[in-house]
Amino acid sequence: MVLGREVASVDDFGGLAPILLPMMIAGFGIIFSIIGTFFVRINDNVGLSGSAVQGALNRGNWGAIIITAIASYFIVDYLLPNTMTLRGEEFSKYGVFGAIILGLVIGGLMSLITEYYTAMGQRPVMSIIKKSLTGHATNIIGGLAIGMESTVFPIIVLAIGIFGSYQFAGLYGVAIAAAGMMATTAMQLAIDAFGPIADNAGGIAEMSELPKEVREKTDILDAVGNTTAATGKGFAIASAALTSLALFAAFVGISGISRIDIYKADVLAGLFIGGMIPFIFSSLCISAVGEAAMSMVQEVRRQFRDIPGIMEGTATPEYDKCVAISTQASIRKMMAPGAIALLTPVFIGFCFGPEVLGGMLAGATVSGVLMGMFQSNAGGAWDNAKKSFEKGVTIEGQVYYKKSEPHKASVTGDTVGDPFKDTSGPSMNILIKLMSIVSLVIAPAIPLDGLFGLHKSDEGVRTMMYNVVPEREQIISSYRCCTNPAKQGAGKNSAIAMAQSDKDKIDSEMVLDPANLKNKVEPRW
Repeated sequence: MVLGREVASVDDFGGLAPILLPMMIAGFGIIFSIIGTFFVRINDNVGLSGSAVQGALNRGNWGAIIITAIASYFIVDYLLPNTMTLRGEEFSKYGVFGAIILGLVIGGLMSLITEYYTAMGQRPVMSIIKKSLTGHATNIIGGLAIGMESTVFPIIVLAIGIFGSYQFAGLYGVAIAAAGMMATTAMQLAIDAFGPIADNAGGIAEMSELPKEVREKTDILDAVGNTTAATGKGFAIASAALTSLALFAAFVGISGISRIDIYKADVLAGLFIGGMIPFIFSSLCISAVGEAAMSMVQEVRRQFRDIPGIMEGTATPEYDKCVAISTQASIRKMMAPGAIALLTPVFIGFCFGPEVLGGMLAGATVSGVLMGMFQSNAGGAWDNAKKSFEKGVTIEGQVYYKKSEPHKASVTGDTVGDPFKDTSGPSMNILIKLMSIVSLVIAPAIPLDGLFGLHKSDEGVRTMMYNVVPEREQIISSYRCCTNPAKQGAGKNSAIAMAQSDKDKIDSEMVLDPANLKNKVEPRW
């Protein structure tokens, strides 16, 4: 929507069609996700199995995607004119439709790839199971390796999606691909929620001592739930990457810079700072989980020691004490990570200017996407490796069950994976989106060289233009700096001097015609 307001569109909606399109897609996507739930069915004659449950959920997901893809053609054809222009680049409405389809395909592929790396019986989970035979350390090493490997294909798919959607409809294509991908968010949320619901159902069945066959069924649902939770997180991270790129493009336009030059030392430094932020953010999240877990264990031990009869069932534990520890930690321990996400863009932007802030956002986005995928997938794979022992797994010709030595090693891996997949990994989605949004909000107020002149910008033409035409947003979208490094300095100085004496003329290095600002005048070189 932010980029949509920059699109030059002659349509039946007063030029608002590019803004209305993502809202229409999102609105209809909710309806199509509801329709997709009717595809989630299991035949009673087939019996309950992990593959049957996963297949039913996949049918619902792909059903919603296909219906959304078909409907998007008619929505695009109705709303958009044949051609539009954004920052001098022309694209067609069919290019926009192609970008939407590409976004939907990316979402579906992300789900399939994540399912492969976290599902029981697949090569990644089986490799962790085999490594459990030699102890706790090799289980951890195996899980970390699988998590790192799991980032390769999603990133390749994401890169192809970014490049392809840009070819279809420029920067607006990237943004609308993200909107298309998130059109089926309602279905993705339902699939994601399946995991914790099944997990709690299994816990209730065990605590209430229901028959063994009930617990067997909930275990199957729980195992599938670990996979669906991981696919939901992978989908969220991928959509966050596309969304952040669109916000990033909007930030560049609103802040008034024409490019982000990593050849400059301070911009490169900002890139490295941004790459570091997801790591310290993850560290604080994981530490918070560890400290809360320690407090919880100490409280449980105290109750076993001070309240006789808990194990025998004759005394009631103090459940509220444990719940209070968890809820208090979830709020207090998240203050520091939240402050990092909110305050870092403000500090970098106002101290060093928008170009350095852009470099920081680029680093945080790339690093955050990789960290999120790695941690979510590693945690899901560890969890399902542990669950595989409950039915028995064959390692080197011998069957191992629950409470065996390999199972104990898998429990250690699952314990490590829980903060990965439930806390730190999913939080990367929030981190990169929040930093992009904060940067976009403060962009109009950021001085080009920072408050203290710490960044030496070569975008001085923007100041001149600001004086020529009051409407800053029109100014920013109209000018183009010369891309020839050999001519940049002289060309810009000449442009400034000539514009001060004659606002209607400018040399061949730059075109500035206030009367034609709305037409997105392009450079003549």
